[in-house]
Amino acid sequence: MLSRRIISSCVPSAAGAAARGLHSTASWSTAKEGLNRYSRTITQPKAQGASQAMLYATEGVNEDADLNKAMVGVASVWYEGNPCNGHILGLGQKVKKSLNEAGLIGYQFGTPAVSDGISMGTAGMSYSLQSRDLIADSVESVAGGHWLDGMVVIPGCDKNMPGTLIALGRLNRPGIMLYGGTIQPGACGGGADGRPKEVLDIVSAFQSYGRYLSEGQTEEAEKTRYETVRNACPGPGACGGMYTANTMASATEALGMTLPGSSSFPAAYPEKQAECEAMGGVMRNLLEQNILPRQIMTRQAFENAMALTIALGGSTNAVLHLIAVAHSVGITLTIEDFQSVSDRVPLLADLKPSGKYVMEDVNSIGGIPSVINYLIKAGIMTGDELTVTGKTLGENCDRWVEKYGSKWEGQKVMRPVEDPIKKTGHLRVLRGNLSPGGAIAKITGKEGLQFTGKCRAFDDEESFVKAVESGSIKKGEKTVVVLRYLGPKGGPGMPEMLKPTSLIMGAGLGYDVACLTDGRFSGGSHGFVIGHVVPEAQVGGPIALVKDGDVISIDAIANTLIVDISDEEMARRKEAWVAPPLKVKQGALLKYARNVSDASHGCGEW
Repeated sequence: MLSRRIISSCVPSAAGAAARGLHSTASWSTAKEGLNRYSRTITQPKAQGASQAMLYATEGVNEDADLNKAMVGVASVWYEGNPCNGHILGLGQKVKKSLNEAGLIGYQFGTPAVSDGISMGTAGMSYSLQSRDLIADSVESVAGGHWLDGMVVIPGCDKNMPGTLIALGRLNRPGIMLYGGTIQPGACGGGADGRPKEVLDIVSAFQSYGRYLSEGQTEEAEKTRYETVRNACPGPGACGGMYTANTMASATEALGMTLPGSSSFPAAYPEKQAECEAMGGVMRNLLEQNILPRQIMTRQAFENAMALTIALGGSTNAVLHLIAVAHSVGITLTIEDFQSVSDRVPLLADLKPSGKYVMEDVNSIGGIPSVINYLIKAGIMTGDELTVTGKTLGENCDRWVEKYGSKWEGQKVMRPVEDPIKKTGHLRVLRGNLSPGGAIAKITGKEGLQFTGKCRAFDDEESFVKAVESGSIKKGEKTVVVLRYLGPKGGPGMPEMLKPTSLIMGAGLGYDVACLTDGRFSGGSHGFVIGHVVPEAQVGGPIALVKDGDVISIDAIANTLIVDISDEEMARRKEAWVAPPLKVKQGALLKYARNVSDASHGCGEW
C-alpha cells in the first residue's frame, strides 16, 4: 500500500505538516490573514449581530477570535443505505477535524444521494440524474447562503461527483473534491488453489438473473444466483469497475480538482483516511493562494479529462456530466469535442465492464497518477494545468512516480499505446435519420464495430424484461432492441438501462442483440449499446416512429445510426404520431421534465 506521505509530497510544506498530523491549531497563528473573504460579510459588521449570535452557538466558534477564521463547508453526500455513500459521514468528520486543526472552521452538511445500483430497473431510477442537479443546488445554496469561504465536497455514487463539481464551478470559491473511494471486489466460491472461483462486482449481480434464466432456472442456477448477489459487495465504496463513479472520479483528478490518487484509493484503504487528514492543510493553502475552480477547470483541463476517460474505457455518462460541469465554469463543451478526442485517443485499459480488472487493480499499479503520468509522456494528455495542490498536473504526477517508482512492468491492467485494445476510443457520436441530434455509443470492438438487425421496439423497460423472460428474443437473430420514452423528459430523468443490458449479456445474447435508447446506460453496461438518442421519443424524435421489423444499421466506423425507411415514410409516421402525456404530474420530477435540456447539451437545468 502507498503511504500517506504521498499526499504531503504534493502540497506545500504547511499542508504537508497537516497531512502528517504534526501541527496544532496554534501552529497557524502567524499564517496569512484575510482568508475569510466571504464569511466576513456576516462575522464582522456590527449590523450582523444576529448572524454572530447564532454562530457563537455553533461548535466552531468558541471565542471571539474564531469569528476571524475562514469558514469551510464540508459537503458530505451521505446516505447510509448504500455502500457508495454510507461511510461518507465518517470521512466528513475526519475532514472537519483536519480543517479545525489547520486553524479553519469546518461545518459539515449533507446532500441528497440516490443510488443507481438500488434504484436500477425500477421507477426510482428517474430520480438518479435529477439528483445531480439537486446536489449542485444544495451545495451552492448552503455555501452561498452561509457565506462559506471554501468547500470540501465528498461524493460517493456516480451523480454525486458532477453534482458537487457543478456547485464548485458556480460558486468559484476555493474548493476541492475528495472521492469517497471505490469498493473492493467480491468473491464467490473457492478453487483448489485457495483463490476464489469468481471475482464479483455489482454488474455480476445484475447479470446473475439473465444467467439464471439462461441456465434453466434450476436449483443449482438459483444457488449460483444467490451466492453472486450475496457476495458481490463486500464493504464500503462505489462500484468497482470503470463504471460512472470511477469514471467521473478519474476525470475529476484529470481536471485537477482532487489530490493525486483520490480517484483510485479504495474506500477501505488507509490512504483514503490519510487523504481526509490532509484536507486542513490543503484547504488552507487553497485559501491563502486564493486558487479558484475556474482557474483549474480550464478548456485544456477538460481536454485532459476527456482523454483520460477514453483511455480508461469510461462511461458514456461522462459525456453528459463533463458538458454540464464545463457549463458551470463558462466553457462550452459539445458531443463533437468527445468525438474529436475519441478519434485520437486509444482505448488502453482492460477494465470492467468489458475487461477483466477493477479500480483496486489500477491502484495496485500506481493509481490514476501513474496512468496520467504515462499519458502525459505519451502526448495524450498535457501536464501544464493548475491543480488544487497549487502545482501543475504534471508536477503532481512526476513527484508521485519519482517517490514510488513505476509499477507497470509486467502489469496487464493498462496496455501500451503501441498495442491498444482499440486504436481509437470506445465512445462514438452517431448521427443519422434515427438520431439527427446525436447519440452516444459505447463500443469497445469486442462485439464488433458494425451491427444491422431488425427493430424490436419497447415503450418501457418492463416489457423488454418480459420479452427476455419469455424467450422471444433469441440467439442467432440479429435484433436491435429499441427502448424509448426514457429520455430526460420522457423517463423522466433519463433512467439507465443496466438491467436490460445485463439481461442481454447474462443470457448470452451479447453478439445477437444491440440496445438503442433515448435513455442512458450505466457505466456497467457493455455490449453493442447506443444511448442519449436526440431528439428523444417524448418530443417526437425519430426513435418514437420506428416499428418492429424496421432494419436499423449502426456503424461505429462511419459514426452513423440509420433506419432503413424513406424520408416520406418517416414524415407520414410523424404526422400520425401523438405525444403521450408526461408520466409525472407534480413534484421534483415534473420540474425536471419541464426544464431539462436534451442529452447532447448535458441534460442541464439552465
